[in-house]
Amino acid sequence: MKQRTPRTSAIIQDTLAVILAGGQGERLYPLTKHRAKPAVPFGGIYRIIDFALSNCINSQLKRICVLTQYKSDSLDRHIRLGWNIFSYDRGEFIFTIPPQFRASEKWYQGTADAVYQNIYTIERENPDYVLILCGDHIYKMDYSELLDFHVAAGADATVATIEFPREAASHLGVLEIDRNQRIVGFEEKPKDPKPMPSNPELVLANMGIYVFNTPVLIRALLEDAEADTSHDFGRNIIPGLIGDKRVYAFNFKDMNQKEAKYWRDVGTLDAFFDANMDLISIDPQFNLYDKEWPIRTYMRPYPPAKTIWSLEHEGRVGVAINSIISAGSIVSGGRVKNSVLSPEVRINSYSQVEESILMNGVDVGRHAKLRRVIVDKYVHIPPAIEIGYNLDEDRRRFTVTESGVVVIPRNACFWD
Repeated sequence: MKQRTPRTSAIIQDTLAVILAGGQGERLYPLTKHRAKPAVPFGGIYRIIDFALSNCINSQLKRICVLTQYKSDSLDRHIRLGWNIFSYDRGEFIFTIPPQFRASEKWYQGTADAVYQNIYTIERENPDYVLILCGDHIYKMDYSELLDFHVAAGADATVATIEFPREAASHLGVLEIDRNQRIVGFEEKPKDPKPMPSNPELVLANMGIYVFNTPVLIRALLEDAEADTSHDFGRNIIPGLIGDKRVYAFNFKDMNQKEAKYWRDVGTLDAFFDANMDLISIDPQFNLYDKEWPIRTYMRPYPPAKTIWSLEHEGRVGVAINSIISAGSIVSGGRVKNSVLSPEVRINSYSQVEESILMNGVDVGRHAKLRRVIVDKYVHIPPAIEIGYNLDEDRRRFTVTESGVVVIPRNACFWD
Protein backbone atom coordinates (compact mmCIF):
# COMPACT_ATOMS: atom_id res chain seq x y z
CA MET A 1 0.00 0.00 0.00
CA LYS A 2 1.36 3.38 -0.97
CA GLN A 3 2.87 5.71 1.61
CA ARG A 4 0.94 8.87 2.48
CA THR A 5 2.67 12.24 2.23
CA PRO A 6 2.71 14.39 5.39
CA ARG A 7 0.18 16.78 3.78
CA THR A 8 -2.22 13.92 3.01
CA SER A 9 -1.80 12.49 6.52
CA ALA A 10 -2.74 15.84 8.04
CA ILE A 11 -5.83 16.08 5.81
CA ILE A 12 -6.86 12.54 6.76
CA GLN A 13 -6.52 13.32 10.46
CA ASP A 14 -8.68 16.41 10.00
CA THR A 15 -11.48 14.45 8.29
CA LEU A 16 -14.56 12.82 9.77
CA ALA A 17 -16.14 10.05 7.67
CA VAL A 18 -19.93 9.80 7.94
CA ILE A 19 -21.47 6.66 6.43
CA LEU A 20 -25.17 6.70 5.64
CA ALA A 21 -26.39 3.22 6.59
CA GLY A 22 -30.04 3.68 7.48
CA GLY A 23 -31.51 2.70 4.15
CA GLN A 24 -34.61 0.52 4.17
CA GLY A 25 -33.69 -1.15 0.89
CA GLU A 26 -37.23 -1.76 -0.36
CA ARG A 27 -36.01 -2.96 -3.77
CA LEU A 28 -33.94 -5.67 -2.02
CA TYR A 29 -36.93 -7.06 -0.16
CA PRO A 30 -37.23 -9.82 1.15
CA LEU A 31 -33.46 -9.76 1.87
CA THR A 32 -34.13 -6.57 3.86
CA LYS A 33 -37.09 -8.01 5.75
CA HIS A 34 -34.97 -8.49 8.88
CA ARG A 35 -31.98 -6.22 8.24
CA ALA A 36 -30.87 -2.87 6.86
CA LYS A 37 -29.63 -2.79 3.29
CA PRO A 38 -25.93 -2.25 4.23
CA ALA A 39 -26.11 -5.40 6.41
CA VAL A 40 -27.18 -7.70 3.56
CA PRO A 41 -24.57 -10.47 3.07
CA PHE A 42 -22.52 -10.30 -0.12
CA GLY A 43 -19.87 -12.47 -1.74
CA GLY A 44 -20.07 -15.31 0.75
CA ILE A 45 -18.50 -13.78 3.85
CA TYR A 46 -19.02 -10.01 3.61
CA ARG A 47 -21.74 -7.48 4.35
CA ILE A 48 -22.35 -4.70 1.84
CA ILE A 49 -21.11 -2.05 4.28
CA ASP A 50 -17.72 -3.79 4.55
CA PHE A 51 -16.62 -2.22 1.27
CA ALA A 52 -17.08 1.40 2.34
CA LEU A 53 -15.52 0.61 5.72
CA SER A 54 -12.56 -1.19 4.12
CA ASN A 55 -12.04 1.79 1.82
CA CYS A 56 -11.85 3.99 4.92
CA ILE A 57 -9.28 1.75 6.61
CA ASN A 58 -7.19 1.36 3.46
CA SER A 59 -7.29 5.16 3.06
CA GLN A 60 -6.10 5.55 6.68
CA LEU A 61 -9.39 7.15 7.73
CA LYS A 62 -10.04 6.13 11.32
CA ARG A 63 -12.67 8.60 12.52
CA ILE A 64 -15.94 7.08 11.36
CA CYS A 65 -19.59 7.59 12.25
CA VAL A 66 -22.13 5.12 10.85
CA LEU A 67 -25.66 6.55 10.85
CA THR A 68 -28.17 3.74 11.30
CA GLN A 69 -31.96 3.63 11.44
CA TYR A 70 -33.93 0.84 9.79
CA LYS A 71 -33.72 -2.61 11.47
CA SER A 72 -30.15 -1.94 12.51
CA ASP A 73 -29.61 -4.78 14.99
CA SER A 74 -27.59 -7.07 12.71
CA LEU A 75 -25.63 -4.11 11.32
CA ASP A 76 -24.79 -2.85 14.82
CA ARG A 77 -23.71 -6.33 15.87
CA HIS A 78 -21.56 -6.82 12.77
CA ILE A 79 -19.72 -3.54 13.30
CA ARG A 80 -19.31 -4.14 17.02
CA LEU A 81 -17.85 -7.62 16.51
CA GLY A 82 -15.84 -7.08 13.34
CA TRP A 83 -14.84 -3.43 13.27
CA ASN A 84 -13.99 -2.59 16.88
CA ILE A 85 -10.33 -2.24 15.93
CA PHE A 86 -9.62 1.39 16.80
CA SER A 87 -7.88 3.12 19.68
CA TYR A 88 -10.00 5.97 20.98
CA ASP A 89 -7.00 7.20 23.00
CA ARG A 90 -5.27 7.93 19.68
CA GLY A 91 -8.27 9.75 18.29
CA GLU A 92 -9.56 6.73 16.35
CA PHE A 93 -13.14 5.47 16.54
CA ILE A 94 -16.09 3.92 14.80
CA PHE A 95 -19.50 4.80 16.24
CA THR A 96 -22.89 3.55 15.15
CA ILE A 97 -25.41 6.32 15.76
CA PRO A 98 -29.18 5.75 15.59
CA PRO A 99 -31.55 8.74 15.31
CA GLN A 100 -31.01 10.93 18.36
CA PHE A 101 -33.99 13.28 17.94
CA ARG A 102 -31.78 16.18 19.02
CA ALA A 103 -32.59 18.44 16.07
CA SER A 104 -35.90 16.87 15.12
CA GLU A 105 -38.60 14.62 16.51
CA LYS A 106 -38.86 12.73 13.21
CA TRP A 107 -37.00 9.79 11.74
CA TYR A 108 -34.45 10.67 9.07
CA GLN A 109 -36.32 12.33 6.19
CA GLY A 110 -33.46 12.08 3.66
CA THR A 111 -29.70 11.74 3.36
CA ALA A 112 -29.08 15.36 4.27
CA ASP A 113 -31.53 15.23 7.16
CA ALA A 114 -29.68 12.21 8.57
CA VAL A 115 -26.49 14.26 8.77
CA TYR A 116 -28.37 17.37 9.96
CA GLN A 117 -29.78 15.43 12.90
CA ASN A 118 -26.19 14.59 13.87
CA ILE A 119 -24.72 18.08 13.60
CA TYR A 120 -23.98 17.87 17.33
CA THR A 121 -21.62 14.94 16.72
CA ILE A 122 -19.86 16.77 13.88
CA GLU A 123 -19.40 19.90 15.98
CA ARG A 124 -18.12 17.86 18.91
CA GLU A 125 -15.46 16.16 16.77
CA ASN A 126 -14.64 19.50 15.08
CA PRO A 127 -13.14 18.18 11.82
CA ASP A 128 -11.93 20.47 9.04
CA TYR A 129 -13.56 18.22 6.44
CA VAL A 130 -16.53 15.85 6.41
CA LEU A 131 -16.57 12.90 4.01
CA ILE A 132 -20.10 11.64 3.31
CA LEU A 133 -20.37 8.03 2.09
CA CYS A 134 -23.13 5.59 1.21
CA GLY A 135 -22.99 2.26 3.01
CA ASP A 136 -24.59 0.26 0.21
CA HIS A 137 -22.23 0.44 -2.79
CA ILE A 138 -19.54 -2.01 -3.93
CA TYR A 139 -16.28 -0.42 -5.09
CA LYS A 140 -12.67 0.30 -4.11
CA MET A 141 -11.54 3.88 -3.67
CA ASP A 142 -8.67 5.68 -1.98
CA TYR A 143 -10.45 8.55 -0.27
CA SER A 144 -7.16 10.29 0.43
CA GLU A 145 -6.85 11.12 -3.29
CA LEU A 146 -10.33 12.65 -3.22
CA LEU A 147 -9.43 14.70 -0.15
CA ASP A 148 -6.14 15.83 -1.73
CA PHE A 149 -8.01 17.01 -4.81
CA HIS A 150 -10.59 18.86 -2.68
CA VAL A 151 -7.92 20.78 -0.77
CA ALA A 152 -5.73 21.49 -3.82
CA ALA A 153 -8.73 22.84 -5.78
CA GLY A 154 -9.71 25.15 -2.93
CA ALA A 155 -13.16 23.59 -3.07
CA ASP A 156 -15.99 24.16 -0.65
CA ALA A 157 -17.56 20.86 -1.68
CA THR A 158 -16.45 18.03 -3.97
CA VAL A 159 -18.53 15.30 -5.57
CA ALA A 160 -16.98 11.98 -6.66
CA THR A 161 -18.12 11.08 -10.17
CA ILE A 162 -17.93 8.20 -12.63
CA GLU A 163 -18.60 7.90 -16.36
CA PHE A 164 -21.80 5.89 -16.73
CA PRO A 165 -23.82 4.61 -19.71
CA ARG A 166 -26.42 7.23 -20.61
CA GLU A 167 -29.23 4.74 -21.26
CA ALA A 168 -28.93 3.39 -17.70
CA ALA A 169 -28.39 6.68 -15.83
CA SER A 170 -31.96 7.85 -15.22
CA HIS A 171 -31.78 6.65 -11.59
CA LEU A 172 -28.60 8.63 -10.83
CA GLY A 173 -27.57 12.24 -10.37
CA VAL A 174 -26.00 13.66 -13.56
CA LEU A 175 -23.47 16.50 -13.54
CA GLU A 176 -22.13 19.09 -15.94
CA ILE A 177 -18.63 20.49 -15.42
CA ASP A 178 -16.42 23.14 -16.99
CA ARG A 179 -12.85 22.66 -18.20
CA ASN A 180 -11.55 23.05 -14.62
CA GLN A 181 -13.85 20.30 -13.25
CA ARG A 182 -16.04 22.83 -11.49
CA ILE A 183 -19.67 21.72 -11.42
CA VAL A 184 -21.98 24.03 -13.37
CA GLY A 185 -25.07 21.82 -13.54
CA PHE A 186 -26.60 19.02 -11.49
CA GLU A 187 -29.80 17.10 -12.17
CA GLU A 188 -31.10 14.29 -9.95
CA LYS A 189 -32.61 11.24 -11.71
CA PRO A 190 -33.31 12.99 -15.03
CA LYS A 191 -35.62 11.34 -17.56
CA ASP A 192 -33.31 12.46 -20.36
CA PRO A 193 -29.76 12.56 -18.93
CA LYS A 194 -27.39 15.06 -20.54
CA PRO A 195 -24.44 13.29 -22.18
CA MET A 196 -20.80 14.16 -21.72
CA PRO A 197 -19.56 16.51 -24.48
CA SER A 198 -16.70 14.12 -25.20
CA ASN A 199 -18.94 11.04 -25.52
CA PRO A 200 -22.69 11.16 -26.27
CA GLU A 201 -23.14 7.61 -24.93
CA LEU A 202 -21.89 8.47 -21.42
CA VAL A 203 -22.90 10.79 -18.60
CA LEU A 204 -20.94 12.04 -15.61
CA ALA A 205 -22.77 10.40 -12.70
CA ASN A 206 -22.83 11.19 -9.00
CA MET A 207 -21.42 8.34 -6.88
CA GLY A 208 -23.03 9.56 -3.65
CA ILE A 209 -19.61 10.44 -2.21
CA TYR A 210 -19.08 14.03 -1.02
CA VAL A 211 -16.39 16.06 0.73
CA PHE A 212 -17.36 19.30 2.47
CA ASN A 213 -15.51 21.95 4.34
CA THR A 214 -17.24 21.62 7.68
CA PRO A 215 -18.57 25.21 8.00
CA VAL A 216 -20.02 25.00 4.48
CA LEU A 217 -21.74 21.70 5.26
CA ILE A 218 -23.23 22.90 8.55
CA ARG A 219 -24.59 26.12 7.05
CA ALA A 220 -26.10 24.23 4.10
CA LEU A 221 -27.75 21.68 6.40
CA LEU A 222 -29.19 24.37 8.68
CA GLU A 223 -30.64 26.27 5.72
CA ASP A 224 -32.05 23.09 4.17
CA ALA A 225 -33.66 22.07 7.46
CA GLU A 226 -35.75 25.26 7.41
CA ALA A 227 -36.85 24.78 3.81
CA ASP A 228 -39.57 22.59 2.30
CA THR A 229 -37.31 20.15 0.44
CA SER A 230 -36.56 16.43 0.16
CA HIS A 231 -33.58 17.04 2.50
CA ASP A 232 -31.34 15.10 0.13
CA PHE A 233 -27.73 15.76 -0.86
CA GLY A 234 -28.27 15.05 -4.54
CA ARG A 235 -31.63 16.78 -4.94
CA ASN A 236 -31.10 19.77 -2.66
CA ILE A 237 -27.72 20.36 -0.98
CA ILE A 238 -25.36 20.10 -3.96
CA PRO A 239 -27.60 21.98 -6.46
CA GLY A 240 -28.10 24.68 -3.82
CA LEU A 241 -24.35 25.22 -3.48
CA ILE A 242 -23.57 25.44 -7.19
CA GLY A 243 -23.00 29.07 -8.14
CA ASP A 244 -22.57 30.38 -4.61
CA LYS A 245 -19.78 28.01 -3.59
CA ARG A 246 -16.83 26.33 -5.26
CA VAL A 247 -18.20 22.88 -6.02
CA TYR A 248 -15.95 20.49 -7.95
CA ALA A 249 -16.14 17.03 -9.48
CA PHE A 250 -13.49 14.41 -8.74
CA ASN A 251 -13.20 11.68 -11.36
CA PHE A 252 -13.26 8.27 -9.66
CA LYS A 253 -9.88 6.53 -9.53
CA ASP A 254 -10.50 2.82 -9.17
CA MET A 255 -8.26 0.80 -6.84
CA ASN A 256 -9.69 -2.42 -8.28
CA GLN A 257 -6.91 -2.51 -10.90
CA LYS A 258 -9.09 -3.65 -13.79
CA GLU A 259 -9.55 -2.23 -17.28
CA ALA A 260 -13.07 -1.00 -16.56
CA LYS A 261 -13.92 0.99 -13.45
CA TYR A 262 -16.04 -0.95 -10.96
CA TRP A 263 -18.77 0.77 -8.95
CA ARG A 264 -22.03 -1.02 -8.27
CA ASP A 265 -25.23 0.00 -6.57
CA VAL A 266 -26.62 -3.43 -5.62
CA GLY A 267 -29.95 -1.88 -4.69
CA THR A 268 -32.15 -4.30 -6.65
CA LEU A 269 -32.38 -8.07 -6.39
CA ASP A 270 -31.22 -8.54 -9.98
CA ALA A 271 -28.24 -6.17 -9.51
CA PHE A 272 -27.37 -7.97 -6.28
CA PHE A 273 -27.56 -11.36 -8.00
CA ASP A 274 -25.48 -10.25 -11.00
CA ALA A 275 -22.76 -8.72 -8.81
CA ASN A 276 -22.46 -11.96 -6.83
CA MET A 277 -22.37 -14.06 -9.99
CA ASP A 278 -19.54 -11.92 -11.36
CA LEU A 279 -17.40 -12.93 -8.38
CA ILE A 280 -17.29 -16.57 -9.50
CA SER A 281 -16.35 -15.88 -13.13
CA ILE A 282 -12.89 -16.91 -14.33
CA ASP A 283 -11.72 -13.30 -14.38
CA PRO A 284 -14.08 -11.39 -12.05
CA GLN A 285 -14.60 -7.70 -12.68
CA PHE A 286 -14.24 -7.15 -8.93
CA ASN A 287 -11.11 -8.59 -7.31
CA LEU A 288 -11.61 -9.87 -3.77
CA TYR A 289 -8.12 -11.38 -3.68
CA ASP A 290 -6.05 -8.21 -3.94
CA LYS A 291 -3.62 -8.17 -1.02
CA GLU A 292 -2.87 -4.50 -1.66
CA TRP A 293 -6.48 -3.52 -0.99
CA PRO A 294 -7.91 -6.04 1.50
CA ILE A 295 -11.62 -6.19 2.28
CA ARG A 296 -12.18 -6.67 5.98
CA THR A 297 -15.18 -8.33 7.61
CA TYR A 298 -16.23 -10.21 10.72
CA MET A 299 -15.81 -13.98 10.63
CA ARG A 300 -16.60 -16.46 13.36
CA PRO A 301 -13.99 -19.24 13.84
CA TYR A 302 -15.60 -21.70 11.44
CA PRO A 303 -13.93 -25.00 10.54
CA PRO A 304 -12.58 -25.42 6.99
CA ALA A 305 -14.93 -26.12 4.11
CA LYS A 306 -14.94 -29.66 2.74
CA THR A 307 -16.45 -31.92 0.11
CA ILE A 308 -17.52 -35.54 0.65
CA TRP A 309 -17.31 -38.26 -1.99
CA SER A 310 -18.32 -41.87 -1.28
CA LEU A 311 -17.38 -44.86 -3.46
CA GLU A 312 -19.97 -46.95 -1.65
CA HIS A 313 -22.92 -45.05 -3.12
CA GLU A 314 -23.10 -44.54 -6.87
CA GLY A 315 -23.49 -40.89 -7.81
CA ARG A 316 -22.76 -39.61 -4.29
CA VAL A 317 -20.03 -37.20 -5.31
CA GLY A 318 -19.49 -33.92 -3.50
CA VAL A 319 -18.18 -31.45 -6.07
CA ALA A 320 -18.04 -27.66 -6.46
CA ILE A 321 -17.25 -26.06 -9.83
CA ASN A 322 -16.54 -22.35 -10.42
CA SER A 323 -17.98 -21.49 -7.03
CA ILE A 324 -17.17 -19.66 -3.80
CA ILE A 325 -17.33 -22.11 -0.88
CA SER A 326 -17.02 -20.32 2.45
CA ALA A 327 -15.60 -21.72 5.68
CA GLY A 328 -17.71 -24.23 7.58
CA SER A 329 -19.59 -25.37 4.47
CA ILE A 330 -19.93 -29.04 3.56
CA VAL A 331 -20.70 -30.32 0.09
CA SER A 332 -21.74 -33.83 1.09
CA GLY A 333 -22.36 -35.81 -2.05
CA GLY A 334 -24.13 -32.97 -3.88
CA ARG A 335 -23.12 -30.89 -6.88
CA VAL A 336 -22.54 -27.11 -6.79
CA LYS A 337 -21.86 -25.09 -9.93
CA ASN A 338 -21.45 -21.34 -10.50
CA SER A 339 -22.71 -20.51 -7.02
CA VAL A 340 -21.82 -18.58 -3.87
CA LEU A 341 -22.03 -20.49 -0.58
CA SER A 342 -21.77 -18.55 2.68
CA PRO A 343 -20.45 -20.16 5.91
CA GLU A 344 -22.05 -23.31 7.33
CA VAL A 345 -24.02 -24.22 4.22
CA ARG A 346 -24.66 -27.94 3.79
CA ILE A 347 -25.33 -29.53 0.40
CA ASN A 348 -26.67 -33.03 0.97
CA SER A 349 -26.34 -36.08 -1.26
CA TYR A 350 -27.60 -36.11 -4.84
CA SER A 351 -28.74 -32.47 -4.68
CA GLN A 352 -27.88 -29.90 -7.37
CA VAL A 353 -27.23 -26.19 -6.87
CA GLU A 354 -26.55 -24.04 -9.93
CA GLU A 355 -26.15 -20.25 -10.34
CA SER A 356 -27.39 -19.64 -6.81
CA ILE A 357 -26.53 -17.66 -3.68
CA LEU A 358 -26.93 -19.54 -0.41
CA MET A 359 -26.47 -17.53 2.78
CA ASN A 360 -25.30 -18.71 6.20
CA GLY A 361 -26.62 -22.00 7.52
CA VAL A 362 -28.73 -23.00 4.49
CA ASP A 363 -29.31 -26.76 4.36
CA VAL A 364 -30.18 -28.29 0.98
CA GLY A 365 -31.99 -31.62 1.31
CA ARG A 366 -31.19 -34.76 -0.66
CA HIS A 367 -32.18 -34.79 -4.33
CA ALA A 368 -33.24 -31.11 -4.20
CA LYS A 369 -32.50 -28.96 -7.24
CA LEU A 370 -31.91 -25.20 -7.17
CA ARG A 371 -31.25 -23.01 -10.21
CA ARG A 372 -30.90 -19.20 -10.14
CA VAL A 373 -32.05 -18.94 -6.53
CA ILE A 374 -31.11 -16.65 -3.63
CA VAL A 375 -31.72 -18.34 -0.27
CA ASP A 376 -31.54 -16.24 2.89
CA LYS A 377 -30.05 -17.50 6.15
CA TYR A 378 -30.89 -20.76 7.94
CA VAL A 379 -33.47 -22.02 5.47
CA HIS A 380 -33.92 -25.78 5.19
CA ILE A 381 -34.63 -26.75 1.59
CA PRO A 382 -36.80 -29.90 1.67
CA PRO A 383 -35.59 -33.10 -0.03
CA ALA A 384 -36.46 -33.61 -3.70
CA ILE A 385 -37.91 -30.12 -4.19
CA GLU A 386 -37.16 -28.19 -7.39
CA ILE A 387 -36.87 -24.39 -7.31
CA GLY A 388 -36.03 -22.21 -10.28
CA TYR A 389 -37.34 -24.65 -12.89
CA ASN A 390 -41.01 -23.62 -12.92
CA LEU A 391 -41.23 -19.89 -12.28
CA ASP A 392 -45.04 -19.82 -12.37
CA GLU A 393 -45.08 -22.32 -9.52
CA ASP A 394 -42.31 -20.46 -7.70
CA ARG A 395 -44.26 -17.17 -7.84
CA ARG A 396 -47.02 -18.74 -5.76
CA ARG A 397 -44.61 -19.06 -2.83
CA PHE A 398 -41.68 -16.72 -3.30
CA THR A 399 -40.43 -13.50 -4.88
CA VAL A 400 -39.32 -13.90 -8.50
CA THR A 401 -37.39 -11.02 -10.11
CA GLU A 402 -37.79 -9.64 -13.62
CA SER A 403 -34.85 -11.75 -14.82
CA GLY A 404 -36.24 -14.91 -13.23
CA VAL A 405 -34.24 -15.15 -10.01
CA VAL A 406 -36.17 -16.80 -7.17
CA VAL A 407 -35.64 -15.29 -3.71
CA ILE A 408 -36.40 -17.38 -0.61
CA PRO A 409 -36.59 -15.38 2.64
CA ARG A 410 -35.62 -16.44 6.13
CA ASN A 411 -38.14 -18.68 7.84
CA ALA A 412 -39.58 -19.65 4.46
CA CYS A 413 -42.55 -22.00 4.51
CA PHE A 414 -42.70 -24.87 2.01
CA TRP A 415 -45.86 -26.73 1.10
CA ASP A 416 -47.14 -29.01 -1.64
